[in-house]
Amino acid sequence: MATSPPGSVLVRNLYLSCDPYMRPKMSRPLWESYTAAFVPGSVITGYGFAHVLDSSDPRLAPGDLVWGITGWEDYSVVRPPTTAFLAKISLHGSEGGMPLSYYTGILGMPGLTAYVGFHEICAPKAGEAVFVSAVSGAVGQLVGQFARLAGCRVVGIGSAEKVELLQIRMDAHARRRGTRDDEGWTHDEEGRHTRDGGLA
Repeated sequence: MATSPPGSVLVRNLYLSCDPYMRPKMSRPLWESYTAAFVPGSVITGYGFAHVLDSSDPRLAPGDLVWGITGWEDYSVVRPPTTAFLAKISLHGSEGGMPLSYYTGILGMPGLTAYVGFHEICAPKAGEAVFVSAVSGAVGQLVGQFARLAGCRVVGIGSAEKVELLQIRMDAHARRRGTRDDEGWTHDEEGRHTRDGGLA
């Protein structure tokens, strides 16, 4: 910390989240994106849950628990401007809050993406159909649950195993890839959807 810029935070990482957006970061610079590609030989960064050990950021103190962007390592020094993405967590575990591991899922990046996408951008009404292409994925399975809670009909595709899980857990209208449903839609193994012999 002595050689780190003002506003830096030393944390011990407790939980690290492996999120969908990380996969294309391993494929670049084939195309541009909103996040920088991982650099071979450097520490992978991503969302995580951590314990603050030392801090020169006035918002955070030793002993605080935080969620935000950190490194895939035991200990990380988070430097500005990345420290702005560290959020202090006040309620957890026996204090009446959520288990800490939830910050890698429902309370982490997948949950935030699903919540904003469903409630703020899509905002369907009860009785409407909601199609989720990756309805068994980290974000998609949360969107599916939000949709069911809102009284919507969930439509998704996937392998036989995923369809069975979705139908049991979510009562989703899911079809195995390569089958034709009762509304005339065909879902092939690559996930393309056709109807009446044409592209949808």
